[in-house]
Amino acid sequence: MTKWLKKYWKFLLGVAISAFFIFLALSGQHLGEVWRTTRSARFVWLIPGVAVYFLGVWMRAWRWQYLLRPLKNIPTRTMFPVVCIGYMGNNIYPARAGEVLRAVVLKRREDVPISASLATVIVERIFDGVVMLGFVFLNLPFLASQISDSTTVGWIQSLALWGGAAFAIILLVFLLAAMYPHIAERRINFFVDRLLPARWRDKIYPIVTRFLSGLESLRSPRDALMVFFSSVIIWLLETCTYWFVMHAFDFNVSFFALMLMNGIVNLATTIPAAPGYVGTFDLPFITLLKAYNVPAEMAASYTLLLHATLWLPITLLGAFYFAREGLKWGTTEYRTPEENTA
Repeated sequence: MTKWLKKYWKFLLGVAISAFFIFLALSGQHLGEVWRTTRSARFVWLIPGVAVYFLGVWMRAWRWQYLLRPLKNIPTRTMFPVVCIGYMGNNIYPARAGEVLRAVVLKRREDVPISASLATVIVERIFDGVVMLGFVFLNLPFLASQISDSTTVGWIQSLALWGGAAFAIILLVFLLAAMYPHIAERRINFFVDRLLPARWRDKIYPIVTRFLSGLESLRSPRDALMVFFSSVIIWLLETCTYWFVMHAFDFNVSFFALMLMNGIVNLATTIPAAPGYVGTFDLPFITLLKAYNVPAEMAASYTLLLHATLWLPITLLGAFYFAREGLKWGTTEYRTPEENTA
């Protein structure tokens, strides 16, 4: 039992956090009414919602191949299945393991070093965070004009300010590392020499070099702006999915309100939780909808259906591509030589 707990404690902690968030999200609600509202939804609106979502996934594949161009020019149609596998992995494995999984699959298919592709994945996440915070800052005044709950506005503003500072610092560090790779490599190796045992250093040095090579696309201001604008398009398309699913229910909030919710919810999903962002997606979304005077049961029904719309199709398609790659569901079958030497 002790050995089992040591192996799975992170997963169990995530499940506990998700259960707590779900309890808060649904506390005091009539679950029978939530189910009745869900059953009466106009499900035909899910079709354009899913279509727009997959258009956003294709755009993510294009952005990733754009970031990888200095390493290898790979067509977007080749990247799309890999991205789907990664998002499937995020939805069913703990700790966003799908990000590592898609780097491993790309290594198998295109021989791109895992550490270099992981660098581009981190760059994606940084730009995603910047766009999410932009959505929040852009629409926060509109939220304040629509609701009288100053506490809700206050905690959102605090989240945006602290998050903005954190992402600005991280982005600056990555831009400097991209522009001055040799200096960055010397600085990193300086800490490697002093913090890691000697037997590990020869394995870490080439990983650092490959990781920094994955930042090469940030050396050009034009390329950095292209990544930023493609990130904006990606998240606007996801907001369109929110908008389409909303039409399955009898309430209406503005597209700008949905942008705000998109920003806050996706920042909240960085909190460790069970796979699929259970709870961390649902609680802030339901809370914000109620702040816009959407009835609690309808807010819960919409949020749960939206969550399923975002989770199920991409997971099924990713599982299909995963099986087509001949990969296994265990954690060891998709290890590569690069991983074994890390």
